Amino acid sequence: MEFLCADGSEFATVTEEDCEKKAKYGELVILGYNGYLPLGDRGRRRSKFVLYKRTDANGVKKSKDYLVQSPQNSRAILDTNQHSISYTLSRNQAVIVEYKEDAETDMFQVGRSSESPIDFVVMDTLPGDKKDAKVMQSTISRFACRLLVNRNESSKARIFAAGFDSSRNIFLGEKATKWKDDNVEIDGLTTNGVLIMHPKGQFCGGNAQCGLWRECSVGGDIFSLRDSRSAQQKGHKVTEESNILQDGTLIDLCGATLLWRSSEGLQHSPTKRDLEKLIDEINAGRPQCPVGLNTLVIPRKVSLVEKMNQPYVYLNCGHVQGHHDWGQDKQTGARRCPMCFQVGPIETLCMGVEPAFYVDSGPPTYCFNPCGHMATEKTVKYWANVDIPYGTNGFQSVCPFCATPLSGCPGYLRLIFQDNLD
Repeated sequence: MEFLCADGSEFATVTEEDCEKKAKYGELVILGYNGYLPLGDRGRRRSKFVLYKRTDANGVKKSKDYLVQSPQNSRAILDTNQHSISYTLSRNQAVIVEYKEDAETDMFQVGRSSESPIDFVVMDTLPGDKKDAKVMQSTISRFACRLLVNRNESSKARIFAAGFDSSRNIFLGEKATKWKDDNVEIDGLTTNGVLIMHPKGQFCGGNAQCGLWRECSVGGDIFSLRDSRSAQQKGHKVTEESNILQDGTLIDLCGATLLWRSSEGLQHSPTKRDLEKLIDEINAGRPQCPVGLNTLVIPRKVSLVEKMNQPYVYLNCGHVQGHHDWGQDKQTGARRCPMCFQVGPIETLCMGVEPAFYVDSGPPTYCFNPCGHMATEKTVKYWANVDIPYGTNGFQSVCPFCATPLSGCPGYLRLIFQDNLD
């Protein structure tokens, strides 16, 4: 088995044993992928990025700032070994903030660009089946955000909007939202913003609730949301919240939403092997289709080839059956459940196998509506109450395993098998 581990500023494919020797900070997991990308996890493009302590620290911290009249000719901008942020005030004036090396932090960068400074390449997430999906124009920044993790206190992982490019620069153009008050250093927001949401309560345990979405600035301060995603006026500063990621913090990059799972939090979550055992236990109960009288088998991945033992769930009642033509309306496609006679749509049933999305351990007795991804009761109830940003100022609840918007209220249903679980 191969993993992608951070090693200094470079990446190398190493064995699982090599990764286990490194200190693990946590994981960034993209909502909408059930443990893998449709075309496979390759290099820095994958559904999950594991952050390990680097061999050598590569973090940076603020050094000094100053006003320049010709920003493009500034020494800091031209020096490719100097990290700096340029806040353009006008065509001929900018504030340059220089950064120096920080031996106490590791830096990881996320964005759409495939250039070497980006550790985790993230593309726009489309709902449902993504095998043939294409994004015509991405809204994710090429250098979207950066994380700084304290090498001695791994629980202190901070997020900042924008990332350094190949020349180690960040440019905020003249039209970008920026400000400089008398008592604070200059700061700004990126075009579409980097939004974060800390859960209220412990993510693991199933008792957490959805928090409020905030916006993170380039300097790491927290603000209320703008009126729309790219509005010029910044929100109000929220001093009681910080940019330190919590286990279960969501990060929205305007096109993709990431979940942060801390190393400590993951120790209380089920593993992929645990989830596979749950599938085996359900299949060991030999659930039956009451019409076809054949044994159903819960798959770990939905196959494109229709199989006789593939289970389907009636989305209005939760009864699980095999594929059959009984009660089917040829014109609308709706089906009448032979167990309770409710009429409605059906969907293939498949296990949610990305462990990071689970808030507790237990049997997968519920599924999301309308996609049919199975998970624990507390897991589906948590995600059904989490509003994910979409568009310029909208929110919607989605299945974390496929990003399909949830239907109806409450957006999930209890599964009813015809087996020894009833």
